[in-house]
Amino acid sequence: VQLVESGGGLVQAGGSLRLSCAASGFTLDDYLIGWFRQAPGKEREGVSCISGSDGTINTWYVDSVKGRFTISKDSAKSTVYLQLNSLKPEDTAIYYCAAAYGDDWLSSFADEYDYWGQGTQVTVSS
Repeated sequence: VQLVESGGGLVQAGGSLRLSCAASGFTLDDYLIGWFRQAPGKEREGVSCISGSDGTINTWYVDSVKGRFTISKDSAKSTVYLQLNSLKPEDTAIYYCAAAYGDDWLSSFADEYDYWGQGTQVTVSS
């Protein structure tokens, strides 16, 4: 099982980025995929997650990103995306994607995820 994040970078406040999480070694639709972030000196925080397939997709967002971030997935490409819009300096962090077995649940708790990527840095300047 491997998860590889990409798409991070430096952006001005109000800007946008699209993060990608490329999954391999397992069937994406069989797993819950979550995005987490960790800022310096802070605990890892659940940002968003997605599960399901075909006509039933379940998503969750932490309150601080609702209306600004959008999670989606392309099962054919085995990739999950996190679109970050209207970025704020407080969004600065390392963003990680993670996977947990099961296609019908959602979780914002890092301890419930089994596999993790290496992270991608997002820096938002004011």
